[in-house]
Amino acid sequence: MKLSHPSAARYLGNRLLYTLPVVFIVITLVFFLIHLVPGDPVQQMLGEGARAGDVEQMRRALGLDLPLPAQYRNYLAGLLRGDLGTSFRFNSSVTGIILARYPATMELTLAALLVALLFSIPAGVVSAVHRGQWRDRLLGFVSLLGLSFPNFALGPLLILVFALQLNWLPVSGRGALAHLILPALTLGTAMAAILTRMVRASVLEQLGQDYVRTARAKGLPERVVLYKHTLRNGLIPVVTLVGLQFGALLTGAMVTETIFSWPGIGRLTLEAIHARDYPLVQGCFLAISVTYIAVNLLTDMLYTLVDPRIRQG
Repeated sequence: MKLSHPSAARYLGNRLLYTLPVVFIVITLVFFLIHLVPGDPVQQMLGEGARAGDVEQMRRALGLDLPLPAQYRNYLAGLLRGDLGTSFRFNSSVTGIILARYPATMELTLAALLVALLFSIPAGVVSAVHRGQWRDRLLGFVSLLGLSFPNFALGPLLILVFALQLNWLPVSGRGALAHLILPALTLGTAMAAILTRMVRASVLEQLGQDYVRTARAKGLPERVVLYKHTLRNGLIPVVTLVGLQFGALLTGAMVTETIFSWPGIGRLTLEAIHARDYPLVQGCFLAISVTYIAVNLLTDMLYTLVDPRIRQG
């Protein structure tokens, strides 16, 4: 995507600079909060019956015998070198572990986003066009139903119906496309419900504008009026909401990946928290936060495609 206007490029550059303090704050908060969680990672690894000498030796080997400020300085120094540390649990590079799990999380998140968009855009347009009629009320009810089911309830319900009763889809795991359907539906349903209401509101606002009446007066087909003109002009708030909700998809993936045994970062984060694996927890949250920041930066760039006025400065 080419940003022809210098002010647009300068704006995106400033946004990129603003993300650096955010990343630093996230790193700092996660580091100190995870160390405040009760539990000893060394005791977790060696077991309750471990000798005191072995525990102290392991603590020194991992650098956990140092004061917390010293551990924090060492962690920041490693980050500046591009080193996220070594996982206590897997005894391997945190960077390598995250890179191995990251594609699975992005695959699931993007599939859930696709499910949400494929349902919400046509549903929102139909609901706006037939405002107050039975189609609008039906879609409003379906949207409310989608919001009422959290991931931890919807996931097992879909498994029960489509995997166990009908035997159409696999229960868990990652492999063929069939493995992706139920997790993507579970993760994308709530977002689809939210986006449907936003699309409906945006289209309703645009339908009352003069350019819509002019397009209809010229004899343009209704589909062209709705999807080429009305919907495009109403996409700015929808694009904004998609960028904001992407973070909700990433955090919601923790529950969904656990339910469906999906080998992504969300499930890895919960396992690392349970094992008190400090470097791995910090690395997972860093990857999630950087991804969320990158998506919001991409959202700003998409504005220049959706609204030419932004591209013109």
